[in-house]
Amino acid sequence: MAKFEKLYYPIGEAAKYFGEEISAIRYWEKQFPILKPQKNSRGVRRFTATDMENLETIHYLLRVKKLTIKGAKLELAQNNEKVQGKVEILRKLKMVHSLLEKIKNKL
Repeated sequence: MAKFEKLYYPIGEAAKYFGEEISAIRYWEKQFPILKPQKNSRGVRRFTATDMENLETIHYLLRVKKLTIKGAKLELAQNNEKVQGKVEILRKLKMVHSLLEKIKNKL
């Protein structure tokens, strides 16, 4: 099952998902070339599942690993596959945790 199943996510929903302010997402968009959300005719950002995965990676580097913007860019440039692997492991751990919580609540 894919983590991000919707076709598009508005910026507010993306920000809420990662616990960030909309302004932070906009700033990351300017700082990281891998973030390229589409904009509709009114200029409203629409993040695809790929954009959401990229946001997840950036969030991991900045908030979990506590890297600076410069450090996160360097990490992406040098170890992108390794970083993606760690993000995927964290994603799976969160899914297992959620499943265990559901089981616990049923007991």
